[in-house]
Amino acid sequence: MTTRAVHERAEALRAEGTPFVHARVVLAERPTSAKPGDEALVLADGTIEGFVGGQCAQATVRAQGLAILESGSTLLLRISPSPEPEQTGKTVVHNPCLSGGTLEIFMEPVLPAPRMAVVGDTPIAEALATVGRALGYDIAEWSLRDMRTTDAVVVASHGFDEEQALVDAVTAGIPYVGLVASPKRGAAVIASLDLDEEHKARIKAPAGLDIGARTPEEIALSIIAEVIERRSAVAPRSGARSLPLLVDASPATAIDPICKMTVAAVESSIHADVDGERFYFCCPGCKETFLADPSAYAGT
Repeated sequence: MTTRAVHERAEALRAEGTPFVHARVVLAERPTSAKPGDEALVLADGTIEGFVGGQCAQATVRAQGLAILESGSTLLLRISPSPEPEQTGKTVVHNPCLSGGTLEIFMEPVLPAPRMAVVGDTPIAEALATVGRALGYDIAEWSLRDMRTTDAVVVASHGFDEEQALVDAVTAGIPYVGLVASPKRGAAVIASLDLDEEHKARIKAPAGLDIGARTPEEIALSIIAEVIERRSAVAPRSGARSLPLLVDASPATAIDPICKMTVAAVESSIHADVDGERFYFCCPGCKETFLADPSAYAGT
């Protein structure tokens, strides 16, 4: 895959709202198959598109890529064939199967903008759209089709079509559901909903932080500030939407029974099924060694 093809693929993924990690080789100590400037993309299923090293290096990049998709943090990864002490600002991984020299790879998660669905066409609803877009949010109309990729639903319709929108949003598991209303009216609306108490408790009414907001723009700012606060309290993600809806929030890992490397336990990793049990490997060499005598590694 050429560098241009990697960039075109990255742009397509951004347009689709698909999360991925962009990996770029920034240091390569001979002998290595990868060179500085080589690039690859790590997708949420562990697939790697592009080139940042051979099979063993890819195993480490895959595992680290899935981890930072969950955390939303950038990473400078150093992969060394021999043990090295920790280094400030780097994640150092010893890859005993690495046949070449040391690699350093800068890895950056590229995550979709948080999506907020706004119900209503009131001045506050319009202000939410304006303020939200200025902050980089994807503002959309509420739709059950998009519930899997929606972070927040704010009902700002002042009495029109409130109940069904609130029920749909809460039962869909939207992380933040808010109702623009006075405390008295908000409590009455929530009490009337055909929901159990646990679901009712998830609706914030009145929506927004109590900052003394008065104008539609100030109210919109208070609501978005509360959405940010809620998202940060769950897991800071550098602008990511609620990733448990997009990728496995706790990417599974496994230990290569031959070299003891930590690898991603996903379908795209090198693996073998023996007697109903799946084993994962960093490279074909480890897999071949294991399959030559699986019983020798029982219990590893």
